[in-house]
Amino acid sequence: MNTLEVAKEKLEDVGYLNVPTQGVNYVEAIKKLKKEKNAVILAHYYQDPEIQDIADYLGDSLYLAQRAEETDADMIVFAGVHFMGETAKILNPDKKVVLPDLHAGCSLSDSCPPQDFAQFVAQHPDHYVISYINCSAEVKALSDIICTSSNALKIINSLPKDQKIIFAPDKNLGSFLMKETGREMVLWEGACLVHEAFSIEKLLELAKEHPKAKIIAHPESQAHILKAAHFVGSTSALLQFVQDDVSEEFIVATEHGIIHQMNKKVTNKKLIPAPIQQDNTCACSECAFMKMNTMQKLYLCMQYELPEITLPENLLKGSLAPIQRMLEIK
Repeated sequence: MNTLEVAKEKLEDVGYLNVPTQGVNYVEAIKKLKKEKNAVILAHYYQDPEIQDIADYLGDSLYLAQRAEETDADMIVFAGVHFMGETAKILNPDKKVVLPDLHAGCSLSDSCPPQDFAQFVAQHPDHYVISYINCSAEVKALSDIICTSSNALKIINSLPKDQKIIFAPDKNLGSFLMKETGREMVLWEGACLVHEAFSIEKLLELAKEHPKAKIIAHPESQAHILKAAHFVGSTSALLQFVQDDVSEEFIVATEHGIIHQMNKKVTNKKLIPAPIQQDNTCACSECAFMKMNTMQKLYLCMQYELPEITLPENLLKGSLAPIQRMLEIK
């Protein structure tokens, strides 16, 4: 049983989510709790807009990992998904780390079961293991270094040319990095459902309707999406690109949550979410796990300091070294 399953079992006995919150001003209540508990709120760009707006630090995985390492808060409230909360706990083993909804997982992390990955690594004993941060603490502990989409290129290029590499768990990001670096890598066959949901046919049709729009995409997307893109980059790189580029229209192929920040940064530009294969309420790609966090859950988790991310001592130590190696590469 992995750490998430254990935590879920422990959570079943906790009834705090049933506490009535009618009439609560979540913004004011959360601000008050932050002061009372010396708490810091870290939020990913894929969170709902109201959570993004109340966060102390908002960013992509690399930025949030860096802020988690530096914080002097007594309690870290991570408005994101489970592996992000785990990363904060690994970097701050003596601090309390809470997540608004413990069931907020990650399809990419789930695609790499630790036991299977351990066998995979054992089959390639002379390979250096680079794991994307979107993985469990157990997978991190099996890795030599962790990376994000922001620094993966730099990390790969820092290794000797003859060094054999395993890259996990995202096959799409791995394939993109192989093309960018010219390096052969052994890839784990994992993927993010959110970034695999885009329809190339609908994307090309949309591009015809908006001939002046530039397509921008996250490298977790499939190769045919990346081939159609004018720019490929991490979440923070996409945000920066729409600010710096002279174009006035962009088709955005990543999780819809980033568009909230893009709209705040470039009020005079048109931002169009890339279409997905199956229609949903916004015809865009949304991470159901990220959207499990709500203002109500954020308030309750700060009030009751639950659910808490806990990891056994051996796993905390085993997963810390590869994260620290990443953070040392500037």
